[in-house]
Amino acid sequence: MFYQFDDEMLSIDLDEINEKILCLGFINLNELEKCYKRFSFSVSTVEKCKEKIGLFSSDIDVFDDFSFVKLNIVSADQPQTERTCCALYMKKNMMLIVNIYDKAHIIRDNFIRMQSKISCESITLEKLVCAFFEGLIAEDNSTLENSEFKINCLEETVLKNKADRNFNMRLLNMKKELLTLRGYYEQLIDIGDSLRENENEIFDDLSVRQFHVFTNKAARLKENVDLLRDSVVHLWDAYQAYLDMRLNQTMKVFTMVTTIFSPIAVIVGWYGMNFDFMPELHWRYGYIYVMTVSILVVGALFIWFKKKKWF
Repeated sequence: MFYQFDDEMLSIDLDEINEKILCLGFINLNELEKCYKRFSFSVSTVEKCKEKIGLFSSDIDVFDDFSFVKLNIVSADQPQTERTCCALYMKKNMMLIVNIYDKAHIIRDNFIRMQSKISCESITLEKLVCAFFEGLIAEDNSTLENSEFKINCLEETVLKNKADRNFNMRLLNMKKELLTLRGYYEQLIDIGDSLRENENEIFDDLSVRQFHVFTNKAARLKENVDLLRDSVVHLWDAYQAYLDMRLNQTMKVFTMVTTIFSPIAVIVGWYGMNFDFMPELHWRYGYIYVMTVSILVVGALFIWFKKKKWF
């Protein structure tokens, strides 16, 4: 689908596009293969669109009359889900969005939001591009605030000794999600910087400052992610300290038990010797005597350790 901005936004067909009037397009990969020659797009960019979704790409291919970028999109609330991918073609009076993979409908929803915010009276190519990129990160601040709240809850869990067996895995998954978001925002920052350079001069020099505003927003989001990653690392250290403390407490209990009952081992060893002349062996109260001495020794040691607050 294509939209042209004159006095109002009009839906037009491919053959009706006027290169002197600002146009916005939203097509899929199959449609791109059919119409890329119509706009004189390089076939290499079409091949890039067909490539498998991989790592974040932060470079823009700049040609004489258009710029191309393939963008991997991450949802801030579910960074580990399957990524969304699109491509952007930008040339004089035209922005073309290619929907490569959008199972979560992120690109489609963002395109619809763009349409609702567009004012035909003041629309420019720069505003279209910025509206698309800013729409991708519009809700990310609140999502990161929710992540901060989750980290605080996990800290309380550690402090209250309520961490379960899956706590380590939860921290690891959170760390992976934040690392993914960090790469995503770095990609957006690099793209924003490249757009500001305006090497092929398809943008108006007075309007490229809008890309600077977007780049600053993405940079702040990246800084927030870095702070959250530091919090997760500190939480990880706190959890490891908590585990060490629990281990130390367990070893302390075992040590105290061993120490308390070690005198009994001495008594048992003492009376286990095979000497003929041991008076207690033939004494009527010998068994009760040894048992009483053992209980008194254990009780005395227990009370002493308790007073020392070693328990």
